[in-house]
Amino acid sequence: MTTQADTVPLHATDEAVVTVWSDIGCPWATLALATLHTAAADRGRELLVDHRAFPLELFNSEPTPKPIIDAETVAIAALVPTLGWRLWPGPDWRYPVTTLPALEAVQAAKAPAAGGLPASDQLDTALRHAFFTQGRCISVTSEILAVAAACPLVDEAALADALARGTARAAIHRDFAVARGPRVQGSPHLFTASGVDVHNPGADFVWTGDPYDGGFPRFRSYARDWADELLDRLAKAPQVD
Repeated sequence: MTTQADTVPLHATDEAVVTVWSDIGCPWATLALATLHTAAADRGRELLVDHRAFPLELFNSEPTPKPIIDAETVAIAALVPTLGWRLWPGPDWRYPVTTLPALEAVQAAKAPAAGGLPASDQLDTALRHAFFTQGRCISVTSEILAVAAACPLVDEAALADALARGTARAAIHRDFAVARGPRVQGSPHLFTASGVDVHNPGADFVWTGDPYDGGFPRFRSYARDWADELLDRLAKAPQVD
């Protein structure tokens, strides 16, 4: 019997593309993507990222608890202050209870009419910045579209139409079906057609206890060389115009 997971490829077939499975609200994924984008920018290389959804709230059947996100944010921001993150600055009632609409928007932006892969990645980056740095509620469609309006590569009207029609909603659940399998270990997990297969690269940390019962992440070190190694492998693939 063929399932959804059987019909969705684990990664893009283009060797120049990095496929990243993640949740927009995941601090570790946002750290990894920031590291990769910075390394690519330092080289003057265009980075093509195919974002896939690893929807934590579907895995856990609940919103990701704010205290856990806060603890991870503090640990990461203290060790990597250049990220510019801060704790949620607004009232709790404005805190995003779901990231599914934001994940859906990133998938919808992949459509050629909305901008394609570069637009999708630009929107993903902007939504993460809106959440972790600006304290914006990316659960709300109007806020997502406001973020998209500041992304030059995104066609806001096409994105708004796609969100209204729900054209990318099924993609979230197809990705979820794949992510529940053994190959994708968590958020983030990076793959390439050339053989890169790495979960939460560079991060060395342990939880001091159960995160649901007052535990904290002890972030011991962060190595960035994984990003250079990945880009070295991409450099062997042809650039996409």
